[in-house]
Amino acid sequence: MLFTIVVFIAVLAVLVLAHEAGHFFTARRFGCQVEEFGFGFPPRIFGRRSKKTGILYSLNWIPLGGFVKIKGEDGENRDEPDSFGHKKAWQRAIILIAGVTMNFVLAVVLLTVGFGFGIPTALPTNLADLGPQARIANTETQIYLVAKDSPAEKAGLKSGDVILTLAGQTPASVTAVQDYLAGEIDKAVNLTVRRDGQELAISVTPVYRDEIGRGGIGIALARTGIVSYPWYWSLYYGAGAAGNLAVNILVAFYTIIKNLIIGQPVGMEVTGPVGIAVMTGEVARMGIIYMLQFIALLSINLAIINFLPLPALDGGRLLFLLIEKLRRRPVNQQIENFVHNLGFLLLMLLMVFVTYRDVVKWGGGLFRKIFG
Repeated sequence: MLFTIVVFIAVLAVLVLAHEAGHFFTARRFGCQVEEFGFGFPPRIFGRRSKKTGILYSLNWIPLGGFVKIKGEDGENRDEPDSFGHKKAWQRAIILIAGVTMNFVLAVVLLTVGFGFGIPTALPTNLADLGPQARIANTETQIYLVAKDSPAEKAGLKSGDVILTLAGQTPASVTAVQDYLAGEIDKAVNLTVRRDGQELAISVTPVYRDEIGRGGIGIALARTGIVSYPWYWSLYYGAGAAGNLAVNILVAFYTIIKNLIIGQPVGMEVTGPVGIAVMTGEVARMGIIYMLQFIALLSINLAIINFLPLPALDGGRLLFLLIEKLRRRPVNQQIENFVHNLGFLLLMLLMVFVTYRDVVKWGGGLFRKIFG
């Protein structure tokens, strides 16, 4: 019963290998000697060195990432042609950016495949906005938000529930659900919803809600469906979806950073490896298409996080490269290495803290969620 943990490691391997492959192939393309390509962080489980290239391929005990060790990446051997430090600034920049680029390309590929076979999508009011090439199937009315202390929450409705029937009838639209509930204030209404593959009968009583000026039960609804496109349009819509995800994630990061600076609540949950493992298992049980979307989302997240100008990350190394260009001479290597090592230590401490919070959050059900 190790389904979740196996899927999580497989997903992590895909993300890490895509990212590090970007660094690996561009480094070799520019003539750098790659010393090691590792999955996970040391200590090492085992490694195998290529007799042809001298590259050590290793598997390590801490499966929270990976690395490509390039000769001269820490400033040594600058006078040797196959050293990273010997290369021109623009070549080093491309090598650093390549990992982030590969994660974005991976997301585009996954979403392209998804749109080719059909991907779950929130449908706009005007279906023509999806484009004349869109094929829509399996339309449903889904709850995507339940208000705190609302009749819906008290009745047991949850975000993600699909409304199958309302008072014995299949709802034709979001508006139909809203209008019906508005006319049934203080009357019990019977719903049938689908949750995690099971059908549940729920009774809920609408009340007058000041925020909408009519009757309701405190839910936000969306009309969803499986949207697909001909293969020759799938790439276009896959790239567009990846771009939209990147913009939304950037906005979320901006909001988090801004709120931290001004002392406001962050307003969103931050999860770590344990939380992602739990979500991976839940998404995997929903089906392969949902997994494609989830991996694409994680891949773009990984790309954006790595591009942040923080020590030990690709963005931090790019920042030092920019400083070098502006100063017209390299930054003292001892100082740069100290900053990156300190940044890596702080990132690991943050990972431990977030993991601890995940364990506390999931509580006693953690092992059931991961190993169930």
